[in-house]
Amino acid sequence: MAWTKTYDEPEPQRVNRWLAQSGVCSRREAEALIGEGLVYIDGERVEDAGRKILPGQTLTLTDKAEGRLEGFTAVLNKPVGYVSGQPEPGHVPAVRLLTKAALIGEGVAPDARASLPPLGRLDEDSRGLLLLSDDGVLAKALIGPQSGLDKEYLVTVAGAIEGPKLARLRHGLSLDGRQLKPAKVTVVQGQTLRFVLNEGRKRQIRRMCDLVGLRVVDLVRVRIGPLPLGDLPEGRWRLLTAAEREAMIRASRDPSAAASGRR
Repeated sequence: MAWTKTYDEPEPQRVNRWLAQSGVCSRREAEALIGEGLVYIDGERVEDAGRKILPGQTLTLTDKAEGRLEGFTAVLNKPVGYVSGQPEPGHVPAVRLLTKAALIGEGVAPDARASLPPLGRLDEDSRGLLLLSDDGVLAKALIGPQSGLDKEYLVTVAGAIEGPKLARLRHGLSLDGRQLKPAKVTVVQGQTLRFVLNEGRKRQIRRMCDLVGLRVVDLVRVRIGPLPLGDLPEGRWRLLTAAEREAMIRASRDPSAAASGRR
């Protein structure tokens, strides 16, 4: 289905600027789509890259335009032992797991030389939900400075889990001289904790646990914004759907949308 949205700002605005502000694409990408005749306002094709959209008008991107913007995004359940990004010698990148044999559902495996950066890194000794993508719009939504998406982890620890330690984990810790944002940390059962974070500092959870005398035994990411890991088997992957992409972009601008989707 083609992307459609009604313009509700009080003043006219250039189409390319509005699409960029809406997180749909960059201004340059919008201009390219206009040049190819793939953008419409109230059913009329936009011919001029400088065209302004007026309050109450409806803009539509054709299916072809949407296909150009979405790129390739893999949803992977990463095992321990794989690095999420560009590896150092002796380490194996998670992109190597994106084979046809490991694919769940329909789709085509990417070329072995494809550049698919992680949208939020996951340590080599951690496992769970990892997105690998060349989708610039989605990357901005997930890891851009204005992203409102949170991430959820199940963490098994060694050491005594006590009230004062949980209080410090939730609020009061600093890493590298910077105060951490408040975190939601609860006991699931036994030695397993649930962490919900709104930031992603390097090895953050492991370092937080170290500061309160807990040692991480196992760490699995189970959700990014409205996207759950679900029952995807470890070491397997699937393609992100158009509906999931739209939900994540929408939730990055309105975190309450992600929260309502998890109820």
